[in-house]
Amino acid sequence: MTETAPRRRRKTFPTLLSFPLRVGLFCIGLAVTFLPRRAELVLGAVLGRLLLALGVLKSKIAEDNLRNCFPELSDPARRRLLERNFEHYGMLFFEYAHFFSPFPGHYRTYMERNTAIEGLENWRRAAAKGNGVVFVAAHMGYWEFLAARGALSGIPLTVVTTVVEPPWLHEALTAARLSTGVRATFHPGSMSGVLKALMRKESVAFMNDQYARPPMGMPVRFFGVSVDTLAAVGPIAKRTGAAIVPAYSLRGKDGKGTIRIEPELELGPALDDPAAATQAIAARVEAWVRQTPEQWLWMHRRFKNVVWPERG
Repeated sequence: MTETAPRRRRKTFPTLLSFPLRVGLFCIGLAVTFLPRRAELVLGAVLGRLLLALGVLKSKIAEDNLRNCFPELSDPARRRLLERNFEHYGMLFFEYAHFFSPFPGHYRTYMERNTAIEGLENWRRAAAKGNGVVFVAAHMGYWEFLAARGALSGIPLTVVTTVVEPPWLHEALTAARLSTGVRATFHPGSMSGVLKALMRKESVAFMNDQYARPPMGMPVRFFGVSVDTLAAVGPIAKRTGAAIVPAYSLRGKDGKGTIRIEPELELGPALDDPAAATQAIAARVEAWVRQTPEQWLWMHRRFKNVVWPERG
């Protein structure tokens, strides 16, 4: 089995825009196929700074999020952090473009050449318990590096993701992931694929850093405020006996994406309480973000419906 079949959403992507998008992505994919990694980083940083100067790509959301989460920073320091964050987004553009290379096998080669992994032994110990592994991850660095390098390193991995439109775009993304060994299960309706993978004693990966409204999410503390957060991991681990393993990726100055797999998250009695389990996971994610804030998705509306305290 290669993937859990997605439930198709009602098609919303305008047909007239689909063709030029396809042509554009083909051209971009062809171009990046021959682009040296160093050039990707330089051009990505330039692109990101340009987007910030133009005030696009949800720059106001990113700026507000940084102001609220790092009130201790001076205005110049926070501005520099915002600039580095947008440089990161520019690099992501070039990294994502490799999905669309017209050359078979290019995506896999690109991932093999530009990624490294640390802590694989932590996954092996968790997997040896025999009930599967649930990875808790975040949109740190280039998160597709995380999935691809894990699968290339021998981890039988299914990621939880969404269906995209139009269908040809969804199929292109899925095929590229499959070339590295990454399977997918799609929500809504992803739980069946998750449970089947764990029954096969494999691994599944959730992104645990985005806003998730109830019933899939519940409010826990994140950067000092209560915000709705995905709450599925604790109950799944309780039900299946799967080990919970944190993992994230970071892009080094040389462009290498380093995948870091941490030791199993031992929740103990907290596993019986979804709120406590979700809080423990949120705290882990927050620690990653605080460590390398420039490589997180600050432009995401993570803090929906939050009333921030007045800053003195």
